[in-house]
Amino acid sequence: MVTFGKKLKERQIPEWQRYYINYKLMKKKVKQYANQIEAGALDRRHVLKDFSRMLDKQIETIVLFMLEQQGLLATRIAQLNEQKDAIQEEPDISKISELREAYRAVAQDLLKLLFFVEMNAIGLRKILKKFDKRFGYKFTDDYVTTRANHPYSQLQGIFKHVGLGAVVGAISRNLADLQDRQGSYLSIYDQPPLSLEDPVVDLMQSAVDRLTNSTNLLNFLGQHALIMHDELPSPAEEHIDDQIYHFMSLLLNLVNTFLYMVNTYIIVPTADDYSMSLGAAATVCGIVIGSMAVAQIFSSVYFSAWSNKSYFRPLVFSSMVLFVGNLMYALAYDLNSISVLLLGRLFCGFGSSRAVNRRYISDCVPLKIRMQASAAFVSASALGMACGPALAGLLQTNFKIYGITFNQNTLPGWVMALGWLMYLVWLWISFREPAHETETQDRQESSAEHDKVEKGLVQPLLLTSVENEDGDGDEECDTSEESLEDSHRPANSLVAAYRLLTPSVKVQLLIYFMLKYAMEILLSESSVVTTYYFGWTTSRVSIFLACLGLTVLPVNIIVGSYISNMYQDRQILLAAEIVVFLGILFSFQFIIPYSVSQYVCSGLIMFVSAEVLEGVNLSLLSRVMSSRLSRGTYNGGLLSTEAGTIARVIADATITLAGYLGESKLLNITLVPSLVICMVSIVATCFTFNSLY
Repeated sequence: MVTFGKKLKERQIPEWQRYYINYKLMKKKVKQYANQIEAGALDRRHVLKDFSRMLDKQIETIVLFMLEQQGLLATRIAQLNEQKDAIQEEPDISKISELREAYRAVAQDLLKLLFFVEMNAIGLRKILKKFDKRFGYKFTDDYVTTRANHPYSQLQGIFKHVGLGAVVGAISRNLADLQDRQGSYLSIYDQPPLSLEDPVVDLMQSAVDRLTNSTNLLNFLGQHALIMHDELPSPAEEHIDDQIYHFMSLLLNLVNTFLYMVNTYIIVPTADDYSMSLGAAATVCGIVIGSMAVAQIFSSVYFSAWSNKSYFRPLVFSSMVLFVGNLMYALAYDLNSISVLLLGRLFCGFGSSRAVNRRYISDCVPLKIRMQASAAFVSASALGMACGPALAGLLQTNFKIYGITFNQNTLPGWVMALGWLMYLVWLWISFREPAHETETQDRQESSAEHDKVEKGLVQPLLLTSVENEDGDGDEECDTSEESLEDSHRPANSLVAAYRLLTPSVKVQLLIYFMLKYAMEILLSESSVVTTYYFGWTTSRVSIFLACLGLTVLPVNIIVGSYISNMYQDRQILLAAEIVVFLGILFSFQFIIPYSVSQYVCSGLIMFVSAEVLEGVNLSLLSRVMSSRLSRGTYNGGLLSTEAGTIARVIADATITLAGYLGESKLLNITLVPSLVICMVSIVATCFTFNSLY
């Protein structure tokens, strides 16, 4: 795999070469500083001062050149606008066509500038991360704090690309004005945000979105799914994706995600009643619900490894195991066996193929629609989370057929068993196994020739792939570090993956653990708590849980479309953690009698803020995590899944253990760990706040 230093060198626009960040020099300096500090020749204060001065100079060169080019583009647009005004007074089709071509030429030059800024922004992020790895975030704390939020900050000029958006808007508007719309000239400001017909406009918008990590709804939901992508995708990859992409197979993966989330939450409203009907305590519902998560800890690993070779076989196996697990769950009532009940839920956990669903989207969906597919993955999960409890509320009946009982406790198992059987038949008929890496190697080589002949100004934007070579032209700077081949090889074990986790990544995983723990406590003990304090029936519990689940998508729409455009992700992260803390604090039973309004309001505050936190947390995690964790068995998606699953297991075990002290103490005892973990995560976030840039 070609390293960033080599990509930067090969993809530089020749006439602008002296204005790029000197990435090779910066890497060399980082190594020199490390060696000099070890030898005692320099102290850290001198290193920070010297490196800051060097980076300031590089950033100033980049920003001043960017502003110069931006001014030239603005001048050209102003001149073309004068010509357009003259043409509109006396319309001439040939002149209109020539003017549109002139605007397109400006747009192509703008694409070059956007690519220039993007490559420099990536270079700055990478050199900051490299320095962080060497010096423990001392540089980031000092440099980002003093530069990022300063009113005269040139750093913001690169990462916020101030003014370029206005140039994009001016070109887009003028091209739209010149398009033939049945003789009428309509302004894009009066139209809904539809995709314009001119392809250069889509290219500009794509470049801006990629440059800014745009936080529109699709991107926000896609990052919520934590489907990891390489930072610099290539057209060859997209070309192969188009060949292996199959819509029905993608739909089957999304349906699998939906059914699994329904399966997870459909038993929550009735788990306590089911446990008591089998002679166990109501709080054993924690073990019943959590046993599925226990099995998922192991199933995530083997499904992730299995997906390296196949997608169809893991999905078939998953459906069969889930069918058997739900069958055992339903039959446990007539067998009067809590063991069969728990085994059924364990089987359901062993059938968790969410790692396969994520991997399929990451590997087999074209880049141009991968973000939509990622957003659909999150939406399917949210819908399943809401439908599970709602469906349980509808299954309030009691009858027998041939001695087999069908009631509110067993029907969730029967319904899900039937659902997985139908899904298995559909999967067998409609799923198409995509070609894997070994099968697509020949096609990749044949597409390389096509990539080589792609020239023109669009080439930089598309980030054309280059031949696989070891090294980035500055190997002498990294001889003491891990080999270039190893530095891009996927982690081959959990230990290797853990070693790739920087402090900021560990903090984000801690936050993910915390929010999953808090949400599991709220959801899993809801039936026991509401029955004890308020005497709620299963139907009321189901409605409450369904309403919580239905808030997921609206909250993500608000955060993804509005809030994240007004504030930085790290600011939203810290604010959401504080609100979660307040929601947990408000949930405690104090001296006053515990009321329905207190429980519902505190639960809603905690759940909604946790949803906001999850989206922003995974968005940041996808940015700060090593690119080596974007592929392979032990990828970033697996690590986050394991962190969340372990949190759910511990939360459900806490509920069961706290139940031995009595239901009257259950609420407060289970909330204490949530409060403590939340406080720790807030403190940890404050310590790493400046590294989340």
